[in-house]
Amino acid sequence: MRDKYKYIGPAYDFLSHLYSGKNIHRCKTAMLDVETVKPGDRILFAGAGHGRDAIRAAELGAEVTVVDLSETMLRKFAAAQQKEAPRLKIRRIHSDIMNVEEVEQYDMVVANFFLNVFDEEMMVWVLEHLIRLGKPNAKVVVGDFCYPSGNPLARMFKKTYWYLAVLIFWLFANNAFHKIYNYPEHMQRLGLRVADKKHFRLLNMDCYWSILGRKQA
Repeated sequence: MRDKYKYIGPAYDFLSHLYSGKNIHRCKTAMLDVETVKPGDRILFAGAGHGRDAIRAAELGAEVTVVDLSETMLRKFAAAQQKEAPRLKIRRIHSDIMNVEEVEQYDMVVANFFLNVFDEEMMVWVLEHLIRLGKPNAKVVVGDFCYPSGNPLARMFKKTYWYLAVLIFWLFANNAFHKIYNYPEHMQRLGLRVADKKHFRLLNMDCYWSILGRKQA
């Protein structure tokens, strides 16, 4: 399995903080609290990222599984866990998420800054697969760049801000180069009920959002 994040992965945390301050971290953990995560809940994270969202879920008592195709990102996640929460047990799977066939096994499925690596057709296919992994009434969380809204100047800034980020990952990780996705629309089209949205601001503009969808029973 080719590791697309072999070169940019070691700089992932640095780039995240440089580009957003703490907003990406806040966005990733926004839907993880005592109201949404109960002890014993099974939660799957698609993509390791910096891993602190998965660690947060485990701290709340969840049984956490992290899936990533990148050995580099899984190694970084393991190092972060060893440093910050060595006693927590978190299952790690080195695989393509599409090869995970644990259908209707999870109380929550989380895709933070993961779906944006795909072109739109593939993104919808992956999101549909993630929904299948959730139990009836499961929560499905997507955190990512916010769909452009507001006045023309604000929309132009948000698009420029996004395209600079996607260009870096297109160049160094061969991720898809595409527009910002309207995740709530896609989630609703695939049968989820959007139950909550939380926005995170940069320069007084909403640049990131976390969307909580509920799977129908």
